[in-house]
Amino acid sequence: MKRIRRRYLVLGVMFAGLVAALVVPMAGIGASRSGGTLKMIAWDGYLDPKWVTPFEKQSGCKIQGKIGTTSNEMFRLMSTAGGSQYDMVSASGDASLRLIYAGLVQPVDVSKVPEWKQFWGPFKSPPNNTVKGKHYGISLQFGPNTLLYRTDKVKPAPTSWSIIYSSKYKGRITIPDNSIQIADAALYLMKTQPSLRIKDPYELNPTQFNAAVALLKKQRPLIKKYWSGSADNAALIASGDAWLGPTWPVTTGSLKAKKVPVRELIPKEGATSWLDTWMLSSKSKNLDCAYKWYRYISGPKVQAMQGAIWGETPVNRFACKYMGQYLKGSCKTYHADEPIPYYYSLYFWKTPVADCGNGQKNCADASKWEDAWTKIKAS
Repeated sequence: MKRIRRRYLVLGVMFAGLVAALVVPMAGIGASRSGGTLKMIAWDGYLDPKWVTPFEKQSGCKIQGKIGTTSNEMFRLMSTAGGSQYDMVSASGDASLRLIYAGLVQPVDVSKVPEWKQFWGPFKSPPNNTVKGKHYGISLQFGPNTLLYRTDKVKPAPTSWSIIYSSKYKGRITIPDNSIQIADAALYLMKTQPSLRIKDPYELNPTQFNAAVALLKKQRPLIKKYWSGSADNAALIASGDAWLGPTWPVTTGSLKAKKVPVRELIPKEGATSWLDTWMLSSKSKNLDCAYKWYRYISGPKVQAMQGAIWGETPVNRFACKYMGQYLKGSCKTYHADEPIPYYYSLYFWKTPVADCGNGQKNCADASKWEDAWTKIKAS
């Protein structure tokens, strides 16, 4: 499944207040320098020298990183050489279950990561990285799919996702070019058409799946453009070519910094959200360095640094107070200070699989989502 990254907006637009990289002490691991090398597959920016260099100096471990551009590519790379080529991967929710079910990643002992206890509740055992009580990784950062709109064009202020399926703003709507958008349609139907009996927007039987696809085909003539990244999304809204649609907080923040009149909200039906996880290869032997990395990257200061720099929301509930050190106002911009019900209201991306979770095996899997999305765009 294609994964659209939210890069290239924060840098240069919102970094006037960014302080120089700080050396962040790593509790409990500074004295042990056993060495070793972690070979990692990561999204662009996830192995930024600002936090990797201090980790290497303090831990004695080295990191060799390879950038992954899509979830499909990351799955393929983790499968190479029988799964023994890489130690860790920063998997998104649309890849994590595939990695788990393929046996490519191993359970993680969260008792060895004290910082895990500092996470907001929804991020400790989310269904995209926790199966039958086993943790196949540690949550990292997330970003909700909020509804963005121009306040000078869209009136009255919307409260529901129904607005992006309405002809009122035909030709002014923009949505992500990603098959996971089917889940957004399914979530809307779950709340508005209870007769479909959708319980999970990522587990859709043929009737439910067809209903979501039909809704998106009906929406197709309303779309100005399917955006391919945060910069593309922001440009459409800033120019006035598009007035509303699903977005990420980093886009909203960049537009506000440019004085574009926009707001975002979680509509009454709720929202989906990407959530990335550092996962450990089932063939990795370098567990000492892997757990050092887990403890380091899960700490509030490093979480704050990554969140502020790359336009994401930390999962560590203590990160908010540090985010302003790296980018003024970033805690609020990226919703790191919301009340706990906010986080529980999100439906985190999860790989669609045939297993419906209720004993049935007739749900649409990821390949069917990809095929349907191609047909939706061509309709």
